Amino acid sequence: MTLCISRQHLAQMVDYAKAAHPKECCGLLLGEECRVLKILPAANIAEDKHVRFEIDPAALLSVQKSEREGGAKLIGYYHSHPNGRLEPSQTDAAMAAQDGKYWLIIADGQLSAWVTSQKGRLHNRFDPVEMISKVETHGPSGH
Repeated sequence: MTLCISRQHLAQMVDYAKAAHPKECCGLLLGEECRVLKILPAANIAEDKHVRFEIDPAALLSVQKSEREGGAKLIGYYHSHPNGRLEPSQTDAAMAAQDGKYWLIIADGQLSAWVTSQKGRLHNRFDPVEMISKVETHGPSGH
C-alpha cells in the first residue's frame, strides 16, 4: 500500500511538531483513497499532551459535516512523538479503530506512515505504508 502526499504537507507537519515540542501535535488528513489533498491541524485536548494526543472533537465533527456536504474525505490522522519513536505506540494501538485509516507519525523531523488493520503486524493493529511525496504543481491545496 502506498500513500501519496506533497512535500509541502510533509514539511508543514514537521513544522507543527517542532512548534508543539515537547508536547504532541495532532491533526487530520483529508483526501481521496490513498492521496492526501489537505492537512488540518487540530487542538490536542489530551490531559497530558507530553505523552498523549486526543484530537479535538470539534475538528472531527467539522470535517464529518463537510464530508457529508461533498467536501474532502477524512482518510487519516497525524501526530508527533516527542520521544523520537517513529512507530505507533501501544497507546496509539489502543486508541486506533480498525477502520483502514492512515496514521502518520512525526518524530525528530522524520515521518512514518501506517494504516490500521484487523491483523496489523505492529501491535496487531498497524501495517507500515510506503509514502510517495511529490512537489505540488498546481499550487498548494492544503492548509
